[in-house]
Amino acid sequence: LYGWLSAYAGAGSGEAPSVFLVGDPKQSIYRFRRAEPQVFQAAQRFVLEGLSGVLLSCDHTRRCARKVVQVLNDAMLAAVEAGEYGAAGSSPYRSHTTESAQAGAVLVLPQVPREARARNGGDEDEPEWRDSLTTPRILVDDTYPAREAQQAADWIAAEVQAGRLLPDQIMVLARRRERLGWLHDALLERGIASEQPEKLDLAEAPAVQDLVALLDALVSPHHHLSLARALKSPLFGFSDELLAQVARLRLQWTPRVSQEADQPRPPAPSWWTVLQRFAALTPTDQTGVFAQIGPTDAAMQADAEVLAAAAERLHQYQSWVQTLPPHDALSAIFDHGDVLARFAQAVSASQRLAVLAQLRDLLAQSLAIDGGRFLTPYRFVRALKAGGLKATVSHTPGAVRLLTIHGAKGLEAHTVMLLDTATTSSRPETMGVLVDWPGEAPRPRRFVFLASEKTPPACALEVLQTEQQARALEELNALYVALTRAETRLVISSFEPHKPGSAPSWYTRLESLAQAEPAAAPPDSALSAQGGSDDGVFLLAQMPALARPSAKQEDSSAVLLSPGDLDTDDEPRRFGLALHRLLQWFPTPLADFAWTEVHCRAVAVEFGLSPERAQAAQAMAECMVSGEAAWVWDNTRIEHWGNEVALVHLGESLRLDRLLRTQAKPSESATWWVLDFKTATHPDRQPELLAQMRSYREAVSAAYPGAPVRLAFINAQGRLLEVL
Repeated sequence: LYGWLSAYAGAGSGEAPSVFLVGDPKQSIYRFRRAEPQVFQAAQRFVLEGLSGVLLSCDHTRRCARKVVQVLNDAMLAAVEAGEYGAAGSSPYRSHTTESAQAGAVLVLPQVPREARARNGGDEDEPEWRDSLTTPRILVDDTYPAREAQQAADWIAAEVQAGRLLPDQIMVLARRRERLGWLHDALLERGIASEQPEKLDLAEAPAVQDLVALLDALVSPHHHLSLARALKSPLFGFSDELLAQVARLRLQWTPRVSQEADQPRPPAPSWWTVLQRFAALTPTDQTGVFAQIGPTDAAMQADAEVLAAAAERLHQYQSWVQTLPPHDALSAIFDHGDVLARFAQAVSASQRLAVLAQLRDLLAQSLAIDGGRFLTPYRFVRALKAGGLKATVSHTPGAVRLLTIHGAKGLEAHTVMLLDTATTSSRPETMGVLVDWPGEAPRPRRFVFLASEKTPPACALEVLQTEQQARALEELNALYVALTRAETRLVISSFEPHKPGSAPSWYTRLESLAQAEPAAAPPDSALSAQGGSDDGVFLLAQMPALARPSAKQEDSSAVLLSPGDLDTDDEPRRFGLALHRLLQWFPTPLADFAWTEVHCRAVAVEFGLSPERAQAAQAMAECMVSGEAAWVWDNTRIEHWGNEVALVHLGESLRLDRLLRTQAKPSESATWWVLDFKTATHPDRQPELLAQMRSYREAVSAAYPGAPVRLAFINAQGRLLEVL
C-alpha cells in the first residue's frame, strides 16, 4: 500500500488517486494473528501529510443506551488518566455520545467467592479415596467457572421466566470458549436454548461422534470401544446392563488354556463376533447361554431379542458399507435406522435443531470430501476422526447467543453479559517471537526469538516493554468491544481470582460504575421442563391435509394478483392465480402447444378451484393469447421475453407478469414492454393499479437506462390497454 501511494506523494490535484481509509484502532483485538493497529495509524499519517488528506472522526453511536455509554466513558477515561490508554502510540480516548434515548442499565452480579482455604492456596476438602470408574475427579480450578455459570444461568432463567427478556435478546461474551461451554451446560439444565456458532468443528459434535463410531465399527469390527459407543448411542439404545451382558458373553466364549500347557493364549473374540455368534443361535440356545452367565428371567429373554436384532442390523449396515459408496451407504443407514428421529427424540428441544443440522452436515461431507470421488469408507472415517471439517452454522430460534469477544465484533444484543471479568492478562509467554517493526518502516528493525519473557536478554528489554504495552492496550480494546455490543443492558459476572493480578481487571474497572444486582434463585421446574424431553415423546412436523375450499361466485372486480399469495379463501384471487399459471405455461415460440384437460386439472388442484372455474380460467387464457394482445407471444416480433420476472427496486421486491423487448426496426429502436394480466375489463381505471404499473416502469428504467419502456394491461377479453 505504501509503495503504491508513495509514488503520488506531493502530486498535484487530479494526479493522485482518491483514497479512503476507514478503521478504528480502539477495536483492534487480533494481535495474536499479527494484526497491528499501528499500520493503520501510519497509513493515516501518510494520507494526511503525503496526499493532503482530511481526517474525519466519529465518537457518536446509535446503538448503546445512555448508561452503557456513560460507563464506557468513565472506564476508558480513567484508563487514559492512569496513562494506560495510548501507551502504544494511539490517540487518547475521547468521550463518546449516543443517539439512543433509552436510559439503559449496567448491572454487576455478586462475585462468586473462593473458600478461605482455596484463597490461601490449600485444598477445600481433605483428600479422600474415590472410585475412579464411577466418580469423576473434580479440580478446584474447575468449580469456580462452573459456579459462575450456574449463577449466570439462574439470572438469565429468572429474566426469561419473568417475561423481561427473550432468550434471543441475550448475548453472553467471554474471553475463552471454555467458559461458554460451562454456561451452555448450565442453560441446558434449565431448559433454555443456547447456541455457540463459533464451535464449527463437525468432529466435536457428540451426535456426529456416535455415527463415526458406528462407521468405524463397520469398517474395523475389532474396534470394541467404537462398537460399544455405537450400541450405547440413540442408534441402538443399549443400556449399561445390556453392554455388560455383551462383555460377559465375550468372557464366557474366550478359550481357556491349561496353565500347565505351554501354549500361547488364544485371542478373545471381538464384540462384533460375540454379537454375530449370539444372533446365529436358536432362541433355546440363547436362553441357555444366558443361564451360564446369570439367572434367566423375562428381562433376559427381552435382552436376547435386542442383541439379536442389533446383530442383524449391524450385519446389514456392514454389507452396505462394503458394497456402496460412503454417501449411499450412510444414506441407507439414515433411512433404515430412522437416525434423525432417534437423535431428535434423545436430545432436548433446545438442542434438537443443532443436532439435526450436524447429522445432515455429516451426510453432506460424504460427498464433499475429495469431491466424493475415490472415497472409501476407511478414508471417510479417518477424515472425520482427524477433525478440521467445518460444520454449517445453524441458527436456533429463541436461543441465547454464546460468543467469544472476538467472535462478537460487529454484532449487538439487547442485553450483553460478560463472564469471567476478574481474570487478568495471561502469564508471561515462553518460546515466542518479538518483532520490532514500526508501521511506517519498510522492514523490521529487530526480530528476536525469546525463550522466556521472565528472563529476557538486555538487547530485548525495550522491544519486550513495547510488546507488553501493546498487549495492555489490546486488553482495553477488548473491553471496549465487549461494552459496545450492548444496546440496553450490560451485566457483569465474575468469580474471585486466586490472587489479584498486577494490572486492573475488567471487574475492578467496572464494579464501582455498575449497579449491584442480587443473585437470582434457581428457576422452578416448570421452566426447566420447557426444553427437556423427560417423557421421551415429541412430535415430528407433518404437513396438514389439503382441504379444497368451497366454490364461490366470481367477483368481477379486479384484484392485485401475486403468484406467491395463496393463504386466503378469496376465490377471485385464486381464479386470477390459476389464470397466471396457465399463461406462464404458454410458450414462446408457440410451436404445437395447446392447453389440455391435464392443464385444467392441474390448476384446479393447485389453487383449489372447481372443475367449472378451472375451465373458465382456461377459456379466459385462450382469449388473451388469441386477441388484440396475441403479438406479445409472437417470437417474430419480440427478441427477449420472460414470465414472472422478479425485480428489486428501492428495497421493494416486484414481480412482473410478462416482460419483453420488441425487435428494433429501421425507423424505431427496440422497446421494453411491461405487461400485467388482469381479470377485470377496465383495470386501467383503477388508481392503485396504475400506481403499481408506474413503479414497474421505474424499476425497468433503472435496470436499462435510456431504453424506452411502455406499460400495458391485458384484460379478460385479450385487449391491450396501454398505460401512459
